[in-house]
Amino acid sequence: MDMTFSAEDERFRQEVRGWLAEAMPEPLKEKASNGAHYTPDDVREWHRILHSKGWAAPNWPERHGGPGWDVTKRFIFGEEVARAQAPTLSPFGIGMVGPLLIQFGSDEQKQRFLPKILSGEELWCQGYSEPNAGSDLASLQLRADRDGDEYVLNGQKTWTSAAQYADWIFLLARTDSSGKKQEGITFLLADMKNTEGIEVKPFLNIDGTPAFADTYFTDARVPQSNRVGPEGGGWSMAKALLGHERTGIGGVSEAARWIARIKRIARDTPVGTATLADDPAFRRRIARLQIRHRALSMVNYRTLAAAQLGHAPGPESSILKIVGTELGQELTELAMDALGHSAQSWFDAPAGVVPEYQRWISSRFNYLRASTVYGGSNEIQKNIISKHILGLPGA
Repeated sequence: MDMTFSAEDERFRQEVRGWLAEAMPEPLKEKASNGAHYTPDDVREWHRILHSKGWAAPNWPERHGGPGWDVTKRFIFGEEVARAQAPTLSPFGIGMVGPLLIQFGSDEQKQRFLPKILSGEELWCQGYSEPNAGSDLASLQLRADRDGDEYVLNGQKTWTSAAQYADWIFLLARTDSSGKKQEGITFLLADMKNTEGIEVKPFLNIDGTPAFADTYFTDARVPQSNRVGPEGGGWSMAKALLGHERTGIGGVSEAARWIARIKRIARDTPVGTATLADDPAFRRRIARLQIRHRALSMVNYRTLAAAQLGHAPGPESSILKIVGTELGQELTELAMDALGHSAQSWFDAPAGVVPEYQRWISSRFNYLRASTVYGGSNEIQKNIISKHILGLPGA
């Protein structure tokens, strides 16, 4: 297998790297160097900058406003954005519902939604999980009952990421309870800002941020024109969309940043007359995780190679999801171990108490405890691998 990039691809990499160095505003560069959280305003600003360059939606076809890159250029762009630690655009619009509308949406839906997703004018969130329907998503109970040309929604979604900032939500709702539970689900789009009966209640997470919310629907009316695909066809829409989500959850580039950050902590941490970076036991722990990261990168390259042949993300994305989220947890745990008692300093500690690049580590450590659950728990991913890749019975 040839793991090298062509000369043209390497020139493209240098173009992207140079542009990112010039285009990122200094306040964002400072946050990037310290690993700080980006605010919703930071992400919106970066979305506008990318859109003005024509690079906001690297995986979209040119006819819908994408740059027209092949899969290799898209991969390189993603690597360089991660290397620069630039803000990550909300995945729900550009990376999820946008591609779904391109593939399955009506012409009217494409004309209405795609331009504003591309520009960042309208932000999206995902309405999948419910209090009693997480990994077993097909057990969802949010009702969507027909009334003339509308659906009337009643029920609740939970763990709705960034719902308090979103303009629109794409959701799964039950339109039929008479047959198999997967067959009675419909994919709908709802206006969060202008639909009566939708209430969002953010809640504070263990990482100290209001990243999630409960979303309630009480006689909320959605026009049937906002249905994507046929009534009862929502499960197929959801599977297509989740394949892209689970690939992104792998976090290959983020893991590389964590390895670099851990090494920096180790170099800055005195141990006797040396530093933690000189400790053989600690070096072995870093090396073990670097090897796992390299293996994960190889799986990512295989996904890239499959995409070059025209294959859409399939059950192999579950491998990326499992290994990537477990590696992310182990890396943040190692960072906490490296910090020792300083790891107990919360991200809102007074200035000077902890170095800025260490301030957010405990927050990220706490947040990633959920990474093996969201996007479909890793146990569910193992079942997918058993059934669809290994062909094992009873999975």
